[in-house]
Amino acid sequence: MSKLVVVPTPIGNLEDITLRALRILKTADIILAEDTRTTGFLLKHFEISTKMRSHHKFNEHKTLGATVEMIKQNEITALVSDAGTPGISDPGYLIVKACIENEVEVECLPGATAFVPALINSGFPNDNFCFEGFLPQKKGRQKKLLSLRDESRTIIFYESPHRILKLMEELLLYWGEREVVICRELSKMFEETLRGTVSELIEIIKQKPLKGEIVVVVNNSKD
Repeated sequence: MSKLVVVPTPIGNLEDITLRALRILKTADIILAEDTRTTGFLLKHFEISTKMRSHHKFNEHKTLGATVEMIKQNEITALVSDAGTPGISDPGYLIVKACIENEVEVECLPGATAFVPALINSGFPNDNFCFEGFLPQKKGRQKKLLSLRDESRTIIFYESPHRILKLMEELLLYWGEREVVICRELSKMFEETLRGTVSELIEIIKQKPLKGEIVVVVNNSKD
């Protein structure tokens, strides 16, 4: 019986991969990878020789049917993204949905996801939160931010270093002052956590532009 196994991979530190993830990657018939070069580095590090096939946001719509048929021809197909859990701000949703519709078993392993350590590390309420991932870059961005203005839950965004200053200025414009935590390069050598109000963080970023992968956590609690 065919199965698609969604395998989280480290967001930075390779030691964060699980023993179960390594076993699946070693024993799978094929690995669907967002970028075979990035995954190739991971596989080489752990001496895994499983063959790979490219599956990313630029080809997943066009090749969806053929990919499902390929999965049906194998016993175990592993799905990975460049980092973290496939389907969380990465390719994965479409192939999982298509497999379920075609009665292919789907299993998702627990593992690395950037927003979880950022949320916990923020110290903001985490019993009820809103994960928004990446905001639209242009069309719909203002509308989305305005729709979230009165949200009472802690909100989490992913953002690129090139747009983080713009995001903070937009938060100040549309939401006013809030407590914010910015987590940068989680689990990596230069991991950094910045805490402050929106205005304070704007000044910090202006003085020293941020680099790397960024998670933004906004406190909307009235307490």
